[in-house]
Formats: sequence, structure tokens, C-alpha cells
Amino acid sequence: MAGTTTVILGGGVGGLVTANELRQRLGSEHRVVIVDQGGKHIFWPSLLWVQVGLREPDRIVRDLSVLERKGIEVIKAEVTRIDPERKVVEASGKELRADYLVISLGAQLAPELVPGLAEAGHNLYTLEGATAIRDGRKSLTSGNLTVLVARTPFKCPAAPYEAAMLLEHDLRKRKVRDDVSVALYSPEAGPMAVTGPDVSAGVRRMVEERGIDYHPQHQVTEVDPAGKRLRFSNDVEAEFDLLVYIPPHVAPAAVREAGLTGESGWVSVDRRTMETSSSGVFAIGDVTGIPLAVGMPLPKAGVFAHREGEAVAKTIAARITGKGEAGIFDGHGECFVEVGGGKAGFGRGNFYAEPLPAIKLHDPTRYWHAGKVLFEKQWLRRWF
Repeated sequence: MAGTTTVILGGGVGGLVTANELRQRLGSEHRVVIVDQGGKHIFWPSLLWVQVGLREPDRIVRDLSVLERKGIEVIKAEVTRIDPERKVVEASGKELRADYLVISLGAQLAPELVPGLAEAGHNLYTLEGATAIRDGRKSLTSGNLTVLVARTPFKCPAAPYEAAMLLEHDLRKRKVRDDVSVALYSPEAGPMAVTGPDVSAGVRRMVEERGIDYHPQHQVTEVDPAGKRLRFSNDVEAEFDLLVYIPPHVAPAAVREAGLTGESGWVSVDRRTMETSSSGVFAIGDVTGIPLAVGMPLPKAGVFAHREGEAVAKTIAARITGKGEAGIFDGHGECFVEVGGGKAGFGRGNFYAEPLPAIKLHDPTRYWHAGKVLFEKQWLRRWF
């Protein structure tokens, strides 16, 4: 059998899982290639712990080059052009041709879409931003700590709420909570609304039980870095002393320019096979837009990228070898909800269920927090 080449764009959760699963299913005559701009994999869920000093940044970062010992080729390069019909990719001026192409480039963070945002606060969704929050919080002993969701959709729907609760607990631990107000502003109608009214109300209760002022349906329009003020589309203004923000997300430029994005601004795929309209070209993870019966898209979250990657690897391997069945992504997922003090909640269920996703939320306990700690260790050990 002639060797094939599968090119995977992006070394995040989806790309990492797809590459590993394919390598295990295919003989050495078949190339498995990851193209990643930074050449590093960050265990993103632990940025929440970095921001409050519970993790050192280097503990949650791995170099993708170690995958080469498994027979996975790693190219550190920026993807600048994608031709889905020809399955050709241009990366840092070099052309790659694929038999199968998996687009797992994630969402591009675009704080510049909100005037003043990047200058005024710290981006929770980057390692540098989480580290800056960790350092900046130490000098906050009075005033206003604000967590801001700038736009929807954004990846990991629980993260802003977790960030607010972890930072609130940190204030109590440092014995300055009485002098610092904590507020959370979001354009959403409620926390994690896609999970249904019961789960959304449960997360809101967790937040408000901790004295965090929650302001849904607040769309930020601009930020005044000098005056430390937020301005919203409903004419409300708010002050802050420390601003933690979740930036707007957009599909990467190379994906948009390839004509792969639909009306949602994200890549349209078959929601079970993750194949695009171009045969042999798949897209997984945050770069996709998958509409649900509830009228909202499937959340952007690592758990979905993981399971989509497993399904796509199974499908590609079956097509190459002529053995086994194609993979199917069934819409199931779960996530931990950190609340501080060594406790976490846990939600899981079927997001493809109709007419509403069937999700169950478990109350915060030390058991679920321990589960997330174990998951972090197992993830980094399993894939690297």
C-alpha cells in the first residue's frame, strides 16, 4: 500500500489527539504531520490555576517536538494559506500537500476588536495574560476586581465564572475580600445558557453565593484604560481597578480566506463526521460552528475537540487501511467548574439531545476538584 500524508493544522487539544490516534492506527509508511505556529502545547484549563498562583506556567506547557519520537512529524510554522479542494497548505512560505487534511487551528483571540481592551486589562486566555493576572492581583487590596466577557461565542463557557470565583476565593485567602468588590459582566443572557435553564441557574447560584455581582446582557463597546472604565451598549458604565477579560474570538485569517467559514463566521462541518464540504478535509474544535436544536452553537471546549479528534482519526485510518468503521462524534461532553477552596462542580451530558441538551450539573465538592487535578496529570502523561 502506498504511503499517505495526513496534515493536521494546530497542536492544541484536537490536533494532538488526532495525531496520536492516527499514529497508533497507521503503519510507518503513512506520514502524520502537525503544523503549529508556536510549537508548544499549553494545557489550557490550568490557566485558571496559573492566575491565582496555584500552577507555575512551565508546569503546564509541553514542546510538541517530543512527538517526533512517536513518529509524528512536527513543523513549527504559521499557516498562511489553505486550499481545501487541492488539500494544499502554505506554512511560513513552504507548501505542504496532503491526502487528508485536519483543520484544528482553534479560535484567534482578537482583543483589538474592542477599543482600549488590550491596554486596560489582562487576557485570561493566554499564558502571558494569566501570569499577569497572577502578579497583578497581589497588589489589589481595595477597589474593584472585574471579569469581563467581551463577545460571544468564546471557548470554555465556564471559564469566566470559574475565574471570578477563584479570584474571589484568593481575595478571602489574602484577607482583603471586605475591601474589594468582585463583578462579572457578560453579553450572555445567563451562564452557560446552552446547557439549559437548570444548569445555567446552578452556575449563577454558585457565583452569586460568593458575593460576586453578576451582570448578564452587558455588551462592552469600549474600555477607557486611563480612566479605568467600561462602557456598554446599554449606556451603563462601570469602574475597575483590576480587569480580567475574555477577548472576542474569530476564525483564523487563513481559514476565513480559504472560504471555509459559513454565516456563523466559523467552519461548517457535518456534525457527526466533522468533514467539511471538501472530501477528505475535516475541521475540529474551536474553529468549527455547529448549530444545535436549541438555537445556539455547540460550545467551544477542549472536551469536544478531543472527541472530535478521536472520531476523525478513526475515519481517516479506516479510509486509508480499508479496515474498521468510520468514527462518529455523538455530542457528549463534560467539564469541571472550579469554585475555589479546593472544590469544583461537574457537568456532563449530551449536547446533541433535542429539543434541549441533556446536561446534569453536580454540586461543588472536593471530589470533583481532585478529579480535575488527576485529569491534568493524566492528560500531560498520556499524550507526551
